[in-house]
Amino acid sequence: MGAFGLYTHIQANNVRSAILLAGFPLLLVGIIYVLTVGLIGTGVLPSGSSVSDDLVRAARLMVLGVPAAVVVSLVWFAIAYFANTAIIGAMTGSKAVTRQDQPELYNLLENLCISRGIPTPSLRIIESEALNAFASGMNEKQYTITVTRGLTQTLDRDEMEAVLAHELTHVVNRDVRTMIIASVFAGIITLIAQLLFRVVQFGGLRGGSKKAGGGFFVLIALAVAAVGYLLAIVIRMALSRSREFVADAGAVELTKNPDAMIGALRKISGSATKLEAPESVQAMFLENSRSGVMDIFATHPPIEKRIAALVKYAGGYDTPSPTVVDAKGPWG
Repeated sequence: MGAFGLYTHIQANNVRSAILLAGFPLLLVGIIYVLTVGLIGTGVLPSGSSVSDDLVRAARLMVLGVPAAVVVSLVWFAIAYFANTAIIGAMTGSKAVTRQDQPELYNLLENLCISRGIPTPSLRIIESEALNAFASGMNEKQYTITVTRGLTQTLDRDEMEAVLAHELTHVVNRDVRTMIIASVFAGIITLIAQLLFRVVQFGGLRGGSKKAGGGFFVLIALAVAAVGYLLAIVIRMALSRSREFVADAGAVELTKNPDAMIGALRKISGSATKLEAPESVQAMFLENSRSGVMDIFATHPPIEKRIAALVKYAGGYDTPSPTVVDAKGPWG
């Protein structure tokens, strides 16, 4: 774990954000082109006398459609930028809490922020028995750390501090910004991919294009829609997996207590999936064991690997069966 430098990770996140911002318009243009080809192939748009004519026609129509697509994307991104915290709060049912509501929990977070020399993020709680947490926000005014009630009722003080430090590291490392940008772009790609499927389905119901090459266009549209949909998932999941090891390391750096992070992960293991939320939000959780059939679709590395890294690189001690505190806990 010592191989990961936090400054290096921050720089890498900045590069990832820049690549996403620069590469998305190019990807969007390509998808719009294939969407236009699919519309021609299914007979929704008029076709020319040959396949080459249709490809040229699709390119011309794409040029006309790009400005509208860019405007829609910018509006979508603006909404996500300014309202992401409110949207995520509504999706998860979290409620803001103050120092008066949760003095010990708030003080833990504030002390960690003081040690880092950064403003204290807002604190929110989800009334759920699940054991999970996540950070969100695009800038200092929006940064928020959310924990579940189950987490506050199960972890001891040191473990709760480690979890807050983990989420605070996501804020410091700009992980939250990168993930939100990726989620917005992935959402747009997914929407267009679904539109491509609907177009092909609609064209099939209408009988499609009878001209030679129409079926070929339909196959291209279906293939690109499938690839675009999978790409949207993989982008979001891959970014999430890589950040968790570094956030665990950041928690150890802040608390000087690798055993607390290990203990928290042990207690959380198997209890995180009770918290329901959209996939884009699940990717931001402290733990999400919904991994699918292949590791490439996993949002998080397995807890066992995270604990093994803490033991090997941070000098932690793994206790496989920690004692869980009383259900009312020291925080709830």
